[in-house]
Amino acid sequence: MELKESFDEALLMASRLHRGQMRKGTAVPYLAHLLGVAAIALEYGANEETAIAALLHDAVEDQGGETTLREIEGKFGKEVGRIVLDCTDSSFPKPPWKERKLRHLALVAEAPFSSQLVVAADKLHNARSLVADYRVLGERLWSRFKASGDETLWYYHGMISVLRKAPRPLVEELERTVIQLEALRLDT
Repeated sequence: MELKESFDEALLMASRLHRGQMRKGTAVPYLAHLLGVAAIALEYGANEETAIAALLHDAVEDQGGETTLREIEGKFGKEVGRIVLDCTDSSFPKPPWKERKLRHLALVAEAPFSSQLVVAADKLHNARSLVADYRVLGERLWSRFKASGDETLWYYHGMISVLRKAPRPLVEELERTVIQLEALRLDT
């Protein structure tokens, strides 16, 4: 599949929206995560609309809410907007962490293939980063986040169980990565 100009426009939009944003507790530009999620989604069969949504999957949650959603839908269509919204786990004001995650698990369980593909790609990219960072920081890693290590692993296992429409090899890779993170925690 050849990516067209709309993908280029989405890349520019993602770069503009997330400029200056870094991954939690690091000096890594947030755009690196968005590119990683889009790459994983494409590797597992995303079409261009889904790849665009992968680039923009955190835009509504992190950068402007409803206004950003309307901009995305205006430029890339309702389908891209729907996928991005399915990837969004919070509203304003943000509910407590566990309540927010339980709601998101229920939403993802009912989401269509395209949304589950992007969610799975996002979780895999995040889990890979957690494994790499845990090797350096150990349990100090969790101080970056609202959730503890146990809570984070609970959420990942919950997500694995609801991703029934996503590509099975992608979900299996996510599960292997989460198991690897658990094994690292047991070794310390």
